Amino acid sequence: MNSHDTPIRHERDSLGTLEIPRTAYYGIHTMRAVRNFPFSGYSLPRPFIKALAQVKQACAETNKAQGYLEQKQCDAIIAACKELESGALDEHIIVDAFQGGAGTSTNMNVNEVLANRAIEILGGEPGDYEIVHPIHHVNMHQSTNDVYPTAFKVATLSLLTELEKHVARLQEVLQTKEDEFRDVVKVGRTELTDAVPMTLGMTFGAFADAIARDRWRIFKCRERIKKVNLGGTAIGTGLGAPRDYVLKVTESLRHICGLPVSRAENLLDATQNMDAPVEVSGMLKAYAANLMKIASDIRLMSSGPAAGLGEITLPALQSGSSIMAGKINPVMPEAITQVALRVMGNDQTLGIAAGMGQLELNHLMPMICHTLLESLTLLVNATGSFSRDCIAGIEANAARCSEQVDQSNALATVLVPVLGYAKVEKIVADAKQSGRSVSEEIISQGIASRETIDTLLSPRRLCKMGYTPDEFDGVSRT
Repeated sequence: MNSHDTPIRHERDSLGTLEIPRTAYYGIHTMRAVRNFPFSGYSLPRPFIKALAQVKQACAETNKAQGYLEQKQCDAIIAACKELESGALDEHIIVDAFQGGAGTSTNMNVNEVLANRAIEILGGEPGDYEIVHPIHHVNMHQSTNDVYPTAFKVATLSLLTELEKHVARLQEVLQTKEDEFRDVVKVGRTELTDAVPMTLGMTFGAFADAIARDRWRIFKCRERIKKVNLGGTAIGTGLGAPRDYVLKVTESLRHICGLPVSRAENLLDATQNMDAPVEVSGMLKAYAANLMKIASDIRLMSSGPAAGLGEITLPALQSGSSIMAGKINPVMPEAITQVALRVMGNDQTLGIAAGMGQLELNHLMPMICHTLLESLTLLVNATGSFSRDCIAGIEANAARCSEQVDQSNALATVLVPVLGYAKVEKIVADAKQSGRSVSEEIISQGIASRETIDTLLSPRRLCKMGYTPDEFDGVSRT
């Protein structure tokens, strides 16, 4: 039977022979990994596959420039790398995200796919490794232990750059709402009970300031992750790689990926220690905490609307119930909360995994990579949706806010500096007994006019720092 007619090919390694689909770009090392680790069903993240393709291209270009790879082999490998970078070969990257071996299964899956695609480009059949070999050519002067962490950091840098743009947009949208709602007076609450009056604009201004700090953190933490150990090979000594290759390969990668990666001063340190990803994850956890707080607040503020706070109305995104007709739920804040919780859980996992690295290598790199890239991907996607589909469309229910201020005890606190705590406490008690609102009780007792009350509750007064004695000129102290 002609080899073109059989659906399989046979590949051999030190453990024996396996059957591989004839047209598959992956090979025996990938097949063993698929059999060994059928755990999660999670594919490798697309940004990570793209970064691995860029790393392999940088290695090939450096090896060609220094005469270690033949030009035709190198050109075919580079062409395959560009296809992998574009996503055209993703269906052949089939190893599970959770795997032993510090990422060796992933590295070999990529090596085999690039080799077999390069073989095809050169006119050969997949599996004819005399033309292009996964290890001897694609993996030349590399180890999983420098390729995998480098690709991880490139993918992290790329996603951090994207996240920063989305966070900046969220900050801008919140600041827009701060300005839009600057004249809407509402009840401020502590421990979910009425406290003092404020403006709705102040609420969104506080949100915006929190996100501004996250934006700065994300910008700064990119500095922590840009040092890579490419060229360090197995443990960071560069054993098995020419010195001129070690000195040039990161420069090639920087040109290809367009990100500010640089060779770590101490390649052993960069190979074995994972505190930089832990620090980045901690920054993401802080951002997740702020997102959760904002999502929780706007969910409460939009509650009801008839039987809840009803201070704001969120954009209606979908029907809220299969039985309660017309019900609209705050689905976006609820989804954002779930994303935040996942990011916080990932941070805990990553920190433990980083601390469990032993001696010259962290064997849990696949877990570290998966958790951080998942957190980044979730936050990139969630932040964009949150600002675009939720925050930007929020409307203030000004009349409802005004009604709640009038019905609450919030006004009473405004008068404490001039009337004293005991007298204000009595006014509140009198209002409860008479069934009047606090403002109505104040007017009824001749303490202040409606005009004076409106002045005391004006947005301009509420937004300024502290008070001046002349503000109480219209209040009777007797």
